Amino acid sequence: MDLNWEQVVVDAADPVALGRWWAEALGWVVVNDAPEEYEIRPEPGRMPGLLFTPVPEAKTVKNRLHLDFRPVDQAAEVSRLLALGARHADVGQGDASWVVLLDPEGNEFCVLSGRRS
Repeated sequence: MDLNWEQVVVDAADPVALGRWWAEALGWVVVNDAPEEYEIRPEPGRMPGLLFTPVPEAKTVKNRLHLDFRPVDQAAEVSRLLALGARHADVGQGDASWVVLLDPEGNEFCVLSGRRS
């Protein structure tokens, strides 16, 4: 098979602001800073990336697709992301081992429990 995962496209009211937020949150680099296609990647030539594109409508329901991240220290990462502007979310997860957060435009993502040695 010759199929490579290039990027995840994220609809955004403000692609530049949301893309900058995610670049800071992930420590990624900006590879395209156009207002209609703001793209970040782990490194310039490394895939997949996140591509933020403008849409006129606001987000209204739970995402059908979301990103999961597994840090070394879950509590420290959740605190760091909250300080950057993320917010806690309740999507019915109950007493789960992961923490559901929202980015500045309300897109859900999860911070999983820390890595086990």
